[in-house]
Amino acid sequence: MTIEKRNYTAIEKTIFIGLALLSLFPFISSAIALILGIIYAQIFQNPYVKQSEKATGLLLKISVVGLGFGMNIESALSAGKEGFIITVFSLLFILISGYLIGKKLKIDKKISFLISAGTAICGGSAIAAISPVIKADEKQISVALGIVFILNSLALLLFPIIGHALELSQVDFGLWSAIAIHDTSSVVGAAAKYGDKALEVATTVKLARSLWIIPVAFLSTLIFKNKGTKVKLPYFIGFFILAMILNSYFSIIGLISPYIVEISKSMLTLTLFLIGTSLSYKKVKSVGIRPFLEGVGLWLLISLSSLLYIVYIN
Repeated sequence: MTIEKRNYTAIEKTIFIGLALLSLFPFISSAIALILGIIYAQIFQNPYVKQSEKATGLLLKISVVGLGFGMNIESALSAGKEGFIITVFSLLFILISGYLIGKKLKIDKKISFLISAGTAICGGSAIAAISPVIKADEKQISVALGIVFILNSLALLLFPIIGHALELSQVDFGLWSAIAIHDTSSVVGAAAKYGDKALEVATTVKLARSLWIIPVAFLSTLIFKNKGTKVKLPYFIGFFILAMILNSYFSIIGLISPYIVEISKSMLTLTLFLIGTSLSYKKVKSVGIRPFLEGVGLWLLISLSSLLYIVYIN
């Protein structure tokens, strides 16, 4: 039995490393990488769980900063202004709706708040930043993260299909994905698949949206009466802005920018593969039906309301 288990672990590691390396190749899209990770999770167990969790956060930050070298600061600021009003409206709308749905379904208050914040701001990053502020335990954090990762995976696959079906422009799709998809990784993955302009708009609006972690985190200290806790600032956004400035105003940077962007896209694809490996059936099942219903309900609310705004009002 010991020999069989050791051989099985060796197979797990070999396949895991092989698929991770495969996801770095340009012909593997972000959606395919995510699907490969999900398939792996149903058959094997990730032999590097802790390393994958750390790598996911780090790779996402590095890849987002790298993508900044492919963007122009002036057009990015224009996109950010365009998304400001809908960002404020959707954030308040989702936080209030989440409170009402959570109360109606009698969901744990902290789980409900983490799901709402993750949907309203930036998925796993918001949950990670706010959970220590409200003193959420491991189970509460896991449930919220599980729901966000599941819906992120669906969004990454479905949004580009819906966007093409509705004939959304790249600007409109970039804005929609930044508002309606939870995690920055999935926003960037979906927008990159749609087009370069969509990627520029989506990344800029999403990162501007991420800054709302700060006021929401401070607000949560009042709601849960946890004074004296520290709020972590999303520092990598500053490096992203710096990358855009360098690319916009220093012509010498333009010579290497395309290579940095391509490497960053490959790193993002690897990130999505790692996220996929965490979505096993066991983890999905452990989320629970009521929190999952809240997550789906909020996701549909923000997706449909923001799409209607973009198509008919904006």
